[in-house]
Amino acid sequence: MNLDPHCPYPSQRMPLMARNVVATSQPLAAQAGLRMLLQGGNAVDAAIAAAATLTVVEPTSNGLGSDAFALVWDGERLHGLNASGRSPRALRPERFAGADALPYSGWDSVTVPGAVSGWVALHERFGSLALETLLGPAVTYAAEGFAVSPITARAWSLSRARFADQPDWQRAFAPGGTTPRAGETWRFPDQARSLMCIAETAGEAFYRGDLADAIAAHARSGGGLLEHDDLAEHRPEWVAPLSTPYGGFDLFELPPNGQGLAALIALGILRHRPDLHDHPLDSPRWLHLQIEALKLALADAERWIADPDHMTEVAAAQLLDDAYLVERAALIDAKRAGDPGHGTPPAGGTVYLSAADAAGRMVSFIQSNYAGFGSGVVVPGTGIALQNRGAGFVLTPGHPNRVGGGKRPFHTIIPAFLTEAGAPRCSFGVMGGPMQAQGHVQMTLRLVDQRQNPQAASDAPRWRVLAGRSLAVEASLPAATLQVLLELGHDVNVTPPDQSFGFGGAQLVWRDETGYVAGSDHRKDGQAVGY
Repeated sequence: MNLDPHCPYPSQRMPLMARNVVATSQPLAAQAGLRMLLQGGNAVDAAIAAAATLTVVEPTSNGLGSDAFALVWDGERLHGLNASGRSPRALRPERFAGADALPYSGWDSVTVPGAVSGWVALHERFGSLALETLLGPAVTYAAEGFAVSPITARAWSLSRARFADQPDWQRAFAPGGTTPRAGETWRFPDQARSLMCIAETAGEAFYRGDLADAIAAHARSGGGLLEHDDLAEHRPEWVAPLSTPYGGFDLFELPPNGQGLAALIALGILRHRPDLHDHPLDSPRWLHLQIEALKLALADAERWIADPDHMTEVAAAQLLDDAYLVERAALIDAKRAGDPGHGTPPAGGTVYLSAADAAGRMVSFIQSNYAGFGSGVVVPGTGIALQNRGAGFVLTPGHPNRVGGGKRPFHTIIPAFLTEAGAPRCSFGVMGGPMQAQGHVQMTLRLVDQRQNPQAASDAPRWRVLAGRSLAVEASLPAATLQVLLELGHDVNVTPPDQSFGFGGAQLVWRDETGYVAGSDHRKDGQAVGY
């Protein structure tokens, strides 16, 4: 093992070491992926099975109405998949005239779901087992039931109040006015039937068949703009990943419309701050430089990232230009917290899983409804809970991410991948909305600079940039560290342990000389499994 095996932080978990592994945020999903590997399937088969199962066993974070993204190492090279959907073609900014913000629930927050198309695209290109086999565990859990895990049960209960005015959600996920408790069996036969239909038609029913008909009909009845043609025109896209070098490694992220570019910008800025290495692991000034780099990166992301078809002013490559990153790095004051705005370069509720097999294939996969269960819209008789990704648009005229028809919104969900000298090294991600790019930077620095193993990197206390000089930190951060951060000008908000879900959930798989080392976040119900 070429990482430090020591786990210095409080945790109930140890790193898993095996030649075939799956790490997810829910044990039944991880084991569904492992079952595919044991049946002779590969890492992509395992990822699809785990992803489909997660829509059933962790509906608080994703579902059949989600979007998805993936990075796949096929044994020789890295591939990127963008399976995010677009807004309805009929959507216009004028629909929100006089509003201060876009709706966070209801039909006006719904975009075309892309996750199912992502499963199919991955299967067609890399899968080895039948799609019916891969979706089999998900179908069984939906039809026959499963015991709800503790963290999922808590999130489910908290969602009830949020969707009090959404009768679709109440009928589907809180029948009788209650949500399932931890350990209680939950069944959802409607979802089982939809999953079987997806498997039997290779997703055609979802975008151009009976399920698409049901989605479009429900939109019409509820005043939504989503039409059958919006679904039929959807296609996932294979894209070239972006990367930035750091410490002999390269961090890869998908290009916009996701926020992975923010992680690359921040890491590029830190590459030009050699003083980062003057400070020991977990010291306040080590954290300070990271915090300031991410403020700069997130400001750029908020201003410039959008559907790439609409990024006409600034391209992703310009934001990663070395000269630009040097300029941004110089803005960091090592002795004082800042409140930076975006730069202008020269012209020019989520689930994450990782799977890897003995043949060298590795998958970094993420899918999400955005805000927990999503929009609150659930298509009757199907178990399809539709995402609220439309809330990721903005109303600002002239902004590349301004709401409009046929556009992909800014996305928070991002998978990550590390290579070393061109060889695959780590498939990882940190689910959790605005935490994700920040989590990717934190994991990369711990893995690359500090050589921490995946479980230790995941267990370490996390922080999250909020707005201005505001900074959220986990309660496990030492009091002495908090004091120095306050002295540096950070407005520190200590988050109670029972609210640690705001710091995301990491899953990591590191490739070493003999196999893989995997870690699964203690902030989630999940686990890393393997053989």
